[in-house]
This record gives sequence, structure tokens and C-alpha cells, in this order.
Amino acid sequence: MKFKIIPFALAATLSFVSCDDNKKEEEEPVQEEKLTEETSFDYTAGEFADIKVLRYQIPGWEELSLKEQKLVYYLTQAGLSGRDIIWDQNYRYNLSIRKALENIHQNYQGDKNSEDWGAFEEYLKRVWFSGGIHHHYSMDKMKPDFDKAYLEGLLKETKTKLAPEALEVIFNDKDIKKVNLKEEKGLLKGSATNFYGPDVTAAEVDAFYAKKKSPDPKKPLSYGLNSKLVKEDGKLVEKVWKSGGMYGEAIDKITYWLEKAEGVAENQAQADALALLVKYYKTGDLQTWDDYNVAWVEATEGNIDYINSFIEVYNDPKGYRGSYETIVQIKDFDMSKKMKVLEDNVQWFEDNSPIMKEHKKESVVGVTYKTVIVAGEAGDASPSTPIGVNLPNSNWIRTAHGSKSVSLGNIINAYSHAGGSEKLDEFALTEEEKELSKEYGETADKLHTALHEVVGHASGKINSGVGETKQTLKSYASTMEEGRADLVGLYYLMDPKIEELGLTDDIEKLGKAAYNDYIRNGLMTQLTRLNIGDEIEESHMRNRQWVSAWAFEKGKEGNVIEKVKKDGKTYLKINDYKKLRELFGELLKETQRIKSEGDYTAAKNLVENYGVKVDQEIHKEVLKRSSEFKAAPYSGFVNPVLVPEMDDAGEIISIKVTQPESFEEQMLRYSKEFGFLPVMN
Repeated sequence: MKFKIIPFALAATLSFVSCDDNKKEEEEPVQEEKLTEETSFDYTAGEFADIKVLRYQIPGWEELSLKEQKLVYYLTQAGLSGRDIIWDQNYRYNLSIRKALENIHQNYQGDKNSEDWGAFEEYLKRVWFSGGIHHHYSMDKMKPDFDKAYLEGLLKETKTKLAPEALEVIFNDKDIKKVNLKEEKGLLKGSATNFYGPDVTAAEVDAFYAKKKSPDPKKPLSYGLNSKLVKEDGKLVEKVWKSGGMYGEAIDKITYWLEKAEGVAENQAQADALALLVKYYKTGDLQTWDDYNVAWVEATEGNIDYINSFIEVYNDPKGYRGSYETIVQIKDFDMSKKMKVLEDNVQWFEDNSPIMKEHKKESVVGVTYKTVIVAGEAGDASPSTPIGVNLPNSNWIRTAHGSKSVSLGNIINAYSHAGGSEKLDEFALTEEEKELSKEYGETADKLHTALHEVVGHASGKINSGVGETKQTLKSYASTMEEGRADLVGLYYLMDPKIEELGLTDDIEKLGKAAYNDYIRNGLMTQLTRLNIGDEIEESHMRNRQWVSAWAFEKGKEGNVIEKVKKDGKTYLKINDYKKLRELFGELLKETQRIKSEGDYTAAKNLVENYGVKVDQEIHKEVLKRSSEFKAAPYSGFVNPVLVPEMDDAGEIISIKVTQPESFEEQMLRYSKEFGFLPVMN
């Protein structure tokens, strides 16, 4: 599970340094030099359309041994080698469109000062950022600001080939939504993702997987996770993503680098896990995938870790198929030590949760939490990246063997340094509210991420005999799980235990800042990401709204949250933080019940009634008030470049970290060096 960034909350803060960190600076002047050096780093790599592209650093790289640096390098190369996969998963014409646009960009010799050429370049950058022609967040197809005739002229001038169907789809209204979650439009028919054949229906998918029986019913295999379901001669067939199968050309490159990584593993447990991942890629066997996840989650020693494979199912409207994703990470020892307290107390949080006793885990097993330094990302994690991840997603593995939770420290740091406070100044009602957010918002964000990942996703259990959430809650599974984890974090952010554990110096101020930011974002500021008339489709946006809207409605009688008009503008004011926490607890109890019992009807009612529809008047107002802001509503990253230096024998003797010249330069280089999949229209 991922915890997606909420840029507004991070932008509301001015400093990433806590009170304890300030004390440390006074005692250790050396830290001041590091801070000055860090703040001189240029975090912004460019802006276009609604996107700001950022850079991030890899602090502590020089402190790693050469063997550790090699491990990081091999893992990042493995991750990038599968980059083409996510493009094809997102939409069947993405690769052909990308390669055509890139060829035009590199070979066009005509007028590059025209308005049309400027629109062409912007469209290409938007396609690069989204991994295809559908917006990375809204899922809507992005229409270019040039016409078909202009593109046809560019294709002709540069002798670039593009299939007629791929050319047409850029401009027409076909495949308008990457992921459609409205059942009335057809979950598969209304979705452009390339996980199913064009003639496969949702009912056929359900029937196909209903027949699949795991060898051990208590350890259900993740059927459908690593394949495309198509019809051949009228029969449903899985085209498995493996060596020698679908995406085999890229997967062979991935395994090449993973085998090199295995050779420089930090310990045997890490090497064994990597060997199982290679075996899984080569065979496509889902039992091997489970064996790998068990080995991976139990390999907790070492400074280097990674996420690699077909993992999150958000892009599949049926919730079966995993998008290709990779993150390579280095342990941040200082921050991990500070936050380990959550890992050590996870059973206390479970025992004191407001959920029903029968839904609590008697023993929360093997939860590990680290703040990490990201060294490279690809696939569904790049350029738009999460700020926290908790894996594996399999419920039985989490229960029996535990899970790994990470907070991406240097990503959060880069967001913080690149942010501004203009939205906070516009949408916060009082100066007290603004000051609370500036002083405690950053800490609240970090703690909410940690609680969401460590406690939230690890908490609760499914009743005996109830199927996996993707089967019971279907298209609502992802938003329900993210909302449940959010609620765990929100409930505990005002618990005295947080202050007792030394994670804040003032639980009341921390909680108020967190609740203000969450409600303001859930009911107002996140609407900047939608066009007028749109409903909410993205799972994380949905969960933030249904959590906030439910609390608003249930607290109306006590005026817990109030809509205030001032100077013709709407603001949200929380009048009773204690009662709001109680409401979060009530909703958490119900959300866990829904998951534990597999109550599809209740999930549908909760999401559809509170998380989908948008207050159109508020939406218009938010867009109008936000129109003057300079900050782009979405952010993402270029990756640092790891450059190996070889000796005469071809052995790596050092690896340097550099930054790409631009987003454009990195995207073109990635296509050249890691474009392993053929174009298949």
C-alpha cells in the first residue's frame, strides 16, 4: 500500500526541523554547515502545465561502502530496465505514441518558436510525466493544445510512423478514462488500462477467478497479479508477465541486474530474497511470489532495501493486476531510530484501537518501520512518487510474517523545501490556524504517514471465511483500505500516547494542526485537481473526502466542523477537536467492520454518498481562489544519476551521484537506454 503525497499540507510548513533538531544544531555546529549546504541545493528542475518537477538528494552516499554502492546501482538499473512496462500497462498505445513524439522532438528542423511547437513540447512533457496519455492523477485523457493536422505534418516532416488508431486516439473521445470506477459505465469497458483484452467483461473476470483455488485456502495466492487476461479462440487466457512471456524483453534485463545485485547482497537473507525474486520473474509462478514476499519481509538486516515488481492494484478497476513499480532505498539511521518507537509500540495501538474486539489482532507480527533515503525510482513510483509505503499487500503474509513500512525521508524533505505557503494563507481562517500548521504541520505529516503505514495497514483482521478485500469490496477496496489507514493515523494523532512516546512536545497543538490540514484538504483544497463538473475517481482523493465529509455531516448537530463565510469566501472551522477525534474513531470502527466482514453494500454506500460527488459551488470557489497561485498542484521528481567509474578490467571502482540537466534530458536518456519493449499496436 502507498501513502500518496498531499502537497498542500507539506507546503503549509516552512521548516523540516523539529524542536529537538534545533537543540542538536546548537550543540553541534557542524550540522549548520550541512544545513546551509542543503538549502543551497536547487530542488526545482522545471515547471510545465500543472506540474512542478523537483530534484532530490541522496545524503550519506559517500558513507556507504563500495559494495553497498554497487548494490544500490544494480538495483536502480534493474528498476529502470522495466520502465517500459508501466507505459504499456497504462494504455496499449502509450509506447507507440511516446516513441513517435520523441522521434519528432529529436528530428524536427522546422519552426520551434511557434505556438504549436510550444504546445507540442508541453504535451510531450505531460505524457512523459504521466507514463502515457492519461493524467497521472485525474486519470482523464490529456488533450493537446495543437490539432491533428499539425501533428500529421510533424510526422511527415520527420518521417515518423504512427499507426492510424494511435494517432486518432490522441484527439478523439475514445478511451477517455484510464481507470473508471463507476460501475454503470462498465469497470473494464470504461477503463483504458491494458490489463484485459477488449472483449473481456467484468463478469467474465469474476467467473474466471472464482474457479481458481489456492492449494492452501488459508494462504490465498494473488491470482491475476502478474498477467493480462485475454480471449484466444473464445477462451480466457492469462498472458503472464515473465521471462519468455509478455514483457519478457524487459524482464530479462531486470533479472540480469537483480542477479548482479544478489552477488553483492549485504547478507544471506537479502541474497535469498533476491534469488526468489529472480525465480519469480523467470517463472511467473505465484507461489514463488509469496515465498519471495515472506523472505523479503523477514530480511530486515542491512542498510539497503528495495521494492520491485508488479505490486499495487490501484490501476486495475477489478483490483487484481499489479502495476510495475520499483523504489531503491538506503536506511536513514537517525530518523529510523527516532521513529522506531512506533514499531515497538504497535501492539499497544492495536489493543487500544476503537475497533471491535473481534476485529483486533491478538498479536501484531513483525512490523518494521524505517525512514529511508530514496536512491532511485521507476514505474508506478516515478516521476510521481508516494511518501510512504507498507508491504506486502497479502493479508495472510502480513498476519503471519509481518510487514515493512517505510517513510521516504528525502522525498518529503524535497517537497518541503520546494513548497510555499500561499494556499495556507488563502484557505486557513485564522492566524492561529496558520501558525499551528507552520509550527506543527510538518511533524504531523510525518507522524500521520508513519501511523498510516506502520499501524494503519498492519491493524485489524478479516473474519474467518471472508475472502480477500479485492474480492469482497471490489472496486471500493483500495479507497476503503487507504481511508481505514488514514483514520488510524487521525485517531492517534490526538492521543496522549504520542506525547508520552516523545514524538511531539504538545499533542494538542499537533493534533489541531493535523485535523485542520486534513479537513481543509479533504473538503476544499484537493478540489484544485479536478475540472468543473468532475466527480472524484482517484482512490486517495476519494478517501480523504469521504472521511472528511462523513465527519462533517455526523458532527453537524454539535457544530463540530463549521463552514464560515468571511469577506465572501468559505472557510472550514473546527470547533470541537475532541468530538472530531471521537467521530474519526467511530468511522474507523465501521470501516474496519466493513473490511472484516466484507460488507460490499456498506462500502459502496460510504464511498458513493460521501467520497464521489463534489459540491460544485465550493469547487468553483476553490478554483477561483487558487487561480492566482504560482505553485503547480502536482509535483514529481527526476532521479539522481548514479555514474560508475571503471578500471581497465571493467570493474567498478567508484560510483558518483550527479543530477540530470533537466526533466527532458532524463526522459530522453531513459527511453534510449531502457526502451526494451517493442511497439505493439
